[in-house]
Amino acid sequence: MLLRTEKQIASSEITPKETYRRFQMSRRHVLAGLGAVGAAAAVAGFPEAAHALTKLNTVESPYTVPDRAVTPEAKAQNYNNFYEFGTEKGDPAKNAHTLQTRPWTVKVEGLCKKPQTIDIDKIVGFRPMENRVYRFRCVEAWSMVIPWDGYPLAEFIKAMEPLPSAKYVQFLSLADRKQEILPGGFPWPYSEGLRMDEAMNPLTLLTFGAYGETLANQQGAPIRVIVPWKYGFKSAKSIVKIRFVDKQPRTTWNELTPSEYGFYSNVNPSVDHPRWSQAHERLLNSNSIFPKVVPTLPFNGYADQVASMYAGMDLKKDF
Repeated sequence: MLLRTEKQIASSEITPKETYRRFQMSRRHVLAGLGAVGAAAAVAGFPEAAHALTKLNTVESPYTVPDRAVTPEAKAQNYNNFYEFGTEKGDPAKNAHTLQTRPWTVKVEGLCKKPQTIDIDKIVGFRPMENRVYRFRCVEAWSMVIPWDGYPLAEFIKAMEPLPSAKYVQFLSLADRKQEILPGGFPWPYSEGLRMDEAMNPLTLLTFGAYGETLANQQGAPIRVIVPWKYGFKSAKSIVKIRFVDKQPRTTWNELTPSEYGFYSNVNPSVDHPRWSQAHERLLNSNSIFPKVVPTLPFNGYADQVASMYAGMDLKKDF
């Protein structure tokens, strides 16, 4: 597992670069100033000091993908789905510079013992980062290998002490027309959700960075989830609310077109999207203009870790 070493620099002091050069590896964040979150900002279950994302000391992660090269950072930052900033793959990199990631809070509500509003610095500093190379695949039959920085969502959930009646976790993204485009035809804010056992699986990552740096705005800064055995739209970006609920929550794409986007959306090569096959994927792990096409693996190659959660389910019906 790749572990991050941290210094006590408030992540509110990180100055994000406001523009990202298209198809160039140009993003670098400047760490400035020293400080800590004081007692007035302390939240139950979280440390007093916030930690900036700084130097990486790493060892190999058990979740590393050994048979695929890591996607070039420039490609990963310029080929995105983030509809709040436009519907084309290049739109988020062009438009997301307007997103203000500090100050930022996440409201935790619903069926838990510790509902609260938490500053992003407290969440980031909750525990050391783990850098994991995940195969992150989206529904358009393209895939990337990205070294995401974060820690298991399960650790955060445990700190909130969900009630036994909490069966699902819902994530709501920022919806702010002063910062985002928010194209018409979508029920903003963006909503996604996971069953509780899915959210607690150690593969589900609460994510704050990629490629050893804080998240670029177009990647869902400053906080998102990564669920690597599901299609990419299940991984909520720029989260502002986390809700513990007893019933399956509404989710944006499932609400818009339920025949195309199921609630579970597990990577399943035997279930075609109504408008295209999902049996193969294009690997965006090089700078070649001719990406390699390979067979799609069930659960995106993580069947050993996650298939047991769906035992007895009809994965063509519950797609």
